[in-house]
Amino acid sequence: MRKSTQHKPNDLSRSLTVLDMDNTLIAVIEMSQSSWLVGGIVPGIERQPLKKLATDQHALRALIGRWRGEAERRGAHITRIAVAFEAGHDGLWLARWLRAQGIEAHVIHASSVAVSREHRRAKTDRLDTELLKRSFLGWLRGERDHCKMVAVPTLVEEDAKRPSRERENLVGEQTRLVNRLKAAFVRLGIRGFNPKHKMAAERLDALVTPEGESIPPNMLAEIKRDLERRQIVKQQIAQIERARLDRLAAAPAEGASAMVRLLARVVGIGVETADMLVQEVLSRNMRDRRAVARYAGLTGSPDESGAKRREKGLARSGNARVRRGMIQLAWRFLMFQKNSALAQWYRQRTENAPGTRKTMVVALARKLLIALWRLVRDGIVPDGIRLRPAQ
Repeated sequence: MRKSTQHKPNDLSRSLTVLDMDNTLIAVIEMSQSSWLVGGIVPGIERQPLKKLATDQHALRALIGRWRGEAERRGAHITRIAVAFEAGHDGLWLARWLRAQGIEAHVIHASSVAVSREHRRAKTDRLDTELLKRSFLGWLRGERDHCKMVAVPTLVEEDAKRPSRERENLVGEQTRLVNRLKAAFVRLGIRGFNPKHKMAAERLDALVTPEGESIPPNMLAEIKRDLERRQIVKQQIAQIERARLDRLAAAPAEGASAMVRLLARVVGIGVETADMLVQEVLSRNMRDRRAVARYAGLTGSPDESGAKRREKGLARSGNARVRRGMIQLAWRFLMFQKNSALAQWYRQRTENAPGTRKTMVVALARKLLIALWRLVRDGIVPDGIRLRPAQ
């Protein structure tokens, strides 16, 4: 069988640009909230400089310019400047800023850098900088398994994820408020009162405890504040949902909006789930189906040594938001798409082994995510899937 010659995107596990050490200035940054420790490899200079800076991008650019001047005074002709740092608290803004200055910037997956397995290994900013330098140098040489890079999104792409993530945080806050209100009523011995009722605040004054007493004043004031806070959160959730629908209506056939509308046609998938999947994973330029599954953290983590063969469970190294959403969607998919090929595949494998249903639903979530990726990328509708009419 002939292999497909279709071009696949770079998975960022190695550099595809040939490294010329005589003309390339390399720098790595160990970042903290108070300072940056910058280590460099400068052509023409035997020593490898190390400089501690304040958290200031202009000072970083000045330092790189100074190192470049030193290299050129030694006879080197710098044609490439490569800078790398680990993804972390500072986000990705520095990579975008450096690229805007004409500097090649990369962001390293922190979990992809191999570290010593000693029980009490030495760990300092200086040692971490040297480790980053070795890993980045191996990546620049085009060697695999030294480290992996983050695909740096644009500011627009990063901003597009905010509504879905903010809504998720607000829903979690709303759930915590409701649980706290219910716990307060239980402590008072009041049962059967629904704090989510729209008239809950007006009915508080009529409530009495089993002893026949009204709710104590401090507790009553706290409950009223929580009810008011819940109403504010509820209004903010509604505002986010209205704004999303307005964006979809304004550009129904462009980019991510077209993907969201197509996914929302699948029976069992709502606009919120479709928007989350598109913004978090489906709009990314993935290499293949394995990369899609790995990004969601829905792949296994085998533990094999000699005759030992066991599975440690999900790797959980990808996007936790996508992983949670897909497992929830997989259960919902079994309810709304019972005649689909994926649902039948799940039932065939769990019919005589009900104890494997939770394990197999993860496999179903992985298959379903890949099927949805093919749907939005190539327009391939999974077998047996019911779609809503196009609007």
